[in-house]
Amino acid sequence: MKIVVIGGTGLIGAKVVKHLRDKDHEVVAASPSKGINAVTGEGLAQALAGARVAVDVANAPSWEDKAVLAFFETSSRNLLAAEAAAGIRHHVALSVVGTDRLLASGYFRAKLAQENLIKASPIPYTLVRATQFFEFVSGIAQAATEGQTVRLPPALMQPIASDDVAAVMAAVALAEPFNGTVDLAGPEPIRQDDLVRQFLNATGDTRTVVTDPNALYFGIAVNDQSLTPGAHPRLGPTRFADWLKHQHQ
Repeated sequence: MKIVVIGGTGLIGAKVVKHLRDKDHEVVAASPSKGINAVTGEGLAQALAGARVAVDVANAPSWEDKAVLAFFETSSRNLLAAEAAAGIRHHVALSVVGTDRLLASGYFRAKLAQENLIKASPIPYTLVRATQFFEFVSGIAQAATEGQTVRLPPALMQPIASDDVAAVMAAVALAEPFNGTVDLAGPEPIRQDDLVRQFLNATGDTRTVVTDPNALYFGIAVNDQSLTPGAHPRLGPTRFADWLKHQHQ
């Protein structure tokens, strides 16, 4: 079966492509560097010709409010129109757990706009909302750093390894369309301040984590429900402690 992965050279996309190729599917790793650009429409029709499934794991190059909204709206409209013309039977997209609860953020408003375009399209779809990846913990720490202090809220998270996200995205691509949203999370909840503290300890980083209930997460207030999955999520198997150990052996 031919499958097109939009964002197919990125962190998740490259892993999804490998999973699907290992199962002997014909996979197009679509990205602007390969001459396939969902924002301009370049190369989309050729890439989608003869494909049955499209998987969109592309992320915006800029998270500035207007730029990120333009990226997700334009790329989704172009992609869904090209998919309809090509007869695609299943559109799979990666989104974020809590998107509809974090609308103070321009990034999440843009992700919700993307989700709504997918739902309004006639193409059968599956939306996978994942929690934050373990690979992003360094960025969370960086964004909250002032000097040698990292100020973070004790909000619950349930982060997941990118390998586990890619495995689920590949499995979903090969399954029947769900025509709904699946929440995907790591195996265990952990508080954001503790998550970063564990990461800094494992990497020998001397910064100090200060727990502050009023600290913001990338500029927005969060609580224990903001970043955690709803009832009955799919769970990845990899624990954060095991991932850390593997990364820093």
